Amino acid sequence: MSNNQYTPTSVRKLVDKFFSLQWCRDNLVVPLYEETSLPMSNGVIKIAIANYSYLGTIASPIKERLSQSGFKCEFVERSQEEIEEILDLASKERFISGDAIDESQFDEDAVLEAIKETSENSDDSFSFEFDDDDEILVEDTLDLATEMMESKIQKAAGMVLINSRKNDVSDIHIEPREEGYKIRVRKDGVMQKFMSMSKKPGIQLVACLKNMAKMDIAERRASQDGKILRKFEGNRLEFRCSTVPGKYGEKMVLRILNSDASALNLDTLIHIESVRKDFRKIMNTTNGIVIVSGPTGSGKSTTLAAALREKDTGDTNIVTAEDPIEYDMGGDINQVQVNRAKGQTFAMILRTFLRQDPDVILIGETRDPETAESSMDAAETGHLVFTTLHANSSTSSLTRLLDMDVPKYKLNASVRGVLAQRLLRKVCTGCGIKRPVSDSEAISFNIKKNTPIMYANSLSAEEKLNRKRENTLCQKCQGSGYKGRVGAYELLLLDRKIQNGISQGLTDREIENLAVNENSMLTLSQYGIELVKDHLTTISEVIRVCKSD
Repeated sequence: MSNNQYTPTSVRKLVDKFFSLQWCRDNLVVPLYEETSLPMSNGVIKIAIANYSYLGTIASPIKERLSQSGFKCEFVERSQEEIEEILDLASKERFISGDAIDESQFDEDAVLEAIKETSENSDDSFSFEFDDDDEILVEDTLDLATEMMESKIQKAAGMVLINSRKNDVSDIHIEPREEGYKIRVRKDGVMQKFMSMSKKPGIQLVACLKNMAKMDIAERRASQDGKILRKFEGNRLEFRCSTVPGKYGEKMVLRILNSDASALNLDTLIHIESVRKDFRKIMNTTNGIVIVSGPTGSGKSTTLAAALREKDTGDTNIVTAEDPIEYDMGGDINQVQVNRAKGQTFAMILRTFLRQDPDVILIGETRDPETAESSMDAAETGHLVFTTLHANSSTSSLTRLLDMDVPKYKLNASVRGVLAQRLLRKVCTGCGIKRPVSDSEAISFNIKKNTPIMYANSLSAEEKLNRKRENTLCQKCQGSGYKGRVGAYELLLLDRKIQNGISQGLTDREIENLAVNENSMLTLSQYGIELVKDHLTTISEVIRVCKSD
């Protein structure tokens, strides 16, 4: 049986299976199609090459790579222009954005298989190369697909990173255990088991990722931080990495940084119009401090990035100090990375900013009295300052500032408002169940009786496995009952009544009650219930995240 026809999709499958787009472009090589001689046997891959003089260099690695999968190869000569055109068409079959190709090559089973391969050959190794230059330029970013061709462990490491990006994972946890290693991932804010492996490939995987992050692979008894920056099929992949020595070995955590800020929009992020309108009012004042608070991973950086992009109209000088820089905001926004090793702290950068004629300043985090005092001074001298705090609510953010020795009068004079936030999982639209709210929930959450709301169809691990075998598992959420996240916000405006309450020394709860009763402030839980009424999330999710009484 012979098939001498090729399409962009079929070419792309062969490229991704055996090579990479970048490698094919560099060497002017492209696999065209598979020619099968017998019905149940692997056949011959037709390889187009632009110049036969290249065969002396690349023929052997091509034959070796194909032979590992039981294929032979035959070379045909095509013009450089024709090969480039074929590759251009194949490149449009995007993995991350388009998905016309077979995604199973990067699913959980494929990743596990790649990791298993690393322990099949005890002699499998790869070399480490260190660059004395700490600065990584975007245009010199390594191509992950090319890197994955160098060894089995690098292929496994690359597939872990690609799979996580494809599945919208926010964090990857590689954890040593007594008997081996376990990988867990955080998706939609919840930790999930990904896979387990034996000790040897686990150690190799951590070492490979440390090398990619430019960490010292020989140092296993001290914590380290690093960053992996790669490109994959035209997409920028960025991971913040951290290791810590544990009882059974090094634990490594990778945070996936989303550098694409093109979709950031306050109209999309803040669902309730009245809260969005009030937030825009304080962020468009000429001076003062706007605080966004919440725990790690609550979306503070995303909200601030959206706010600054909206303020970037070309007639203001906007500067940021961040650790790390999570979004490339573009436009006329000047972003600066904190570097404590070189004395570039938040407070030091802020003092430098004040000598550079800024209009709007973002301080990535206010974590100490020095930064708090500098931010207040900047606000009092006519600048608009945005910053974040780690606090559980809008009112407790004020207490945090007072604990940093900020005087009450200065707090009242500078702070325009505090936006506390959380991220709630959105109920899956594919398998979610709509039914009237129960009587007890209606009473507890002040929801009108018989109001239809959504309930998540969350499955146990055994149920997911059974559904997968039956091919009835929800394709959108894979049985979790949730897909994506939506923000819940609590906006405290510091008007005269709230300022008087702060001056009188009222407690957090007293100020919250004052804001709710006098200014109609929605608490995080109340905002969450509004999302429930709009069928975006569930009551159980509001209880889990917003700690409703």
